[in-house]
Amino acid sequence: MRRFTLRTGIRWKITLAIAAVGALVTIALSLVVHSAARVSMLESAREVQLDRVQFISRNADAGRKPPMGAKLNDPELPAELRHKAQSGRRGTYIQERPHGLPEVWAAVPLDNGQVLSLHTQFRESANLIPDLDRALVVGGLAAVIGGSALGVLIGGQISRRLRKAAAAAQRVAHGDPDVRVRDAVGGVVRDETDDLARAVDAMADALQQRLEAERRVTADIAHELRTPVTGLLTAAELLPPGRPTELVRDRAQALRALVEDVLEVARLDSASERAELQDVALGEFVSRRVTALMPEATVRVVADEIVSTDPRRLERILGNLLANAARYGQPPIQVDVEGRVVRVRDHGPGFPDALLREGPSRFRTGSTDRAGVGHGLGLTIAEGQARVLGARLTFRNVAAPGGFDREGTAAGAVAVLWLPEHAPTATGSFPVIKLPQG
Repeated sequence: MRRFTLRTGIRWKITLAIAAVGALVTIALSLVVHSAARVSMLESAREVQLDRVQFISRNADAGRKPPMGAKLNDPELPAELRHKAQSGRRGTYIQERPHGLPEVWAAVPLDNGQVLSLHTQFRESANLIPDLDRALVVGGLAAVIGGSALGVLIGGQISRRLRKAAAAAQRVAHGDPDVRVRDAVGGVVRDETDDLARAVDAMADALQQRLEAERRVTADIAHELRTPVTGLLTAAELLPPGRPTELVRDRAQALRALVEDVLEVARLDSASERAELQDVALGEFVSRRVTALMPEATVRVVADEIVSTDPRRLERILGNLLANAARYGQPPIQVDVEGRVVRVRDHGPGFPDALLREGPSRFRTGSTDRAGVGHGLGLTIAEGQARVLGARLTFRNVAAPGGFDREGTAAGAVAVLWLPEHAPTATGSFPVIKLPQG
C-alpha cells in the first residue's frame, strides 16, 4: 500500500505550528481564567451572603421577624450546612443546579437553638461569566491570527532564502563554477541557512578541485601516451605483410583513436573550446555528411533551415551518433532534419536506463544488451561538442508499433540534437528551446 505524503512549504509549516501552539495556549489560559474568575466570584458571593445572614440574625435574636428571604429551620437547607449550623458554627454552601444557576446558601445558629438561613441564586454567572468567555474567545482568536501572520512573515523569509539556495545549488550542479550559494542567499539576517550555504559552497569547491585534478591527470596521461603510440603505429607500418601485422596495426590505430578521444574530452571539460561559426543549410549539410559517413543510413529532410554553427564540430557530433547507432543498435538507421532539430534513430534495443537518467558517462558503455565493446567516449564527446555549439543533445527510447516486448526492452534509440536559434557567444551557452508538442 502506497504511503500518502503531504508536501507543504516551510512557510505554511511554521504558520501552522505557531497557530497550533497559539490555539493550545489560548484554550489553556481561557480555561484557567474562566475557572479562576468563577471561583473568585463564588467566594465573594459566599462572603456577602454570610454578612447578610449575620446581620439578619441579630434582629432575629432581638425577637423580630426575619425579613423576606431568610427562613428559620428551612427544610430545603442542605444537610451538610444544617449539621454545621446545629453544631454551633456558621457557614456557607454552593448548591449546583443541573440546568440552572447555582444557589449560594448561608446559615448561622441562633441563641434559641434554631437555624437561620438565607439563599439566593448566583446571577453574576449568568452575566459576567459569558461576557468574560466571549472576551477570552475574541482575544484568543486575535492572538492566533496575529501569530499566524507573524509565522507567514518569518516562514516566508526562510522559504525565500532556501529557494535561492536551492536555485544556486542547481546552477552549481549544472556546471556553473562561478555560482556561490552564500552570495545567492544574501540578506542581513544570519541563520542556519548561511551555514548550509557555506557547507554547499565548500562541497562544490572540493568537487571542482577534484574534477579539475582528474581532468589534468587524464590530459597529462593522454599527452604522454601520444608520442609512444605514434611511434608504435609507425613501427607497425614497417612490419612485413601478414595477419599478425594487420592485428598489430589495428590495435595500434585503436589505441591512437582512444588517446585522441581522451584528449578531446579533456579539452571539452576545460571549457576552453570555441566554435568557428559559419552559415550552413542544415538539411543539405546533414545529407552530404551522412552519405559520406554511412551510406546505408537514410536521410529525410522535413524542413531545411540556415543555421550558424561550426561545421567541423557538427560533423563530429553526427559521426559519433551514427557510429553509436551502428555499433549498439540495429538497422535501419534513419536521420531526420526538421528545422534546427536533427534526429538519429536506430531500431536496436535502445539506450540503457543509466544513460537516460544520468546522461553519457565516459568509459561506461551501458548494459549487455547495447554494449560489450567500446570505451563510452563517443556520446560523451558528442554531448561536449553540442555544448560548445550552444546546442542540446537528448536521448530517449521509442517502442515499435506493437509496443515494448515482454521484458520491457525498447525497439529503438533516438538521439536528438537541438541547435540554438542564435549563435553561441561563449562556450556552453544553453539555448531556450520550445519542445514540439506531442
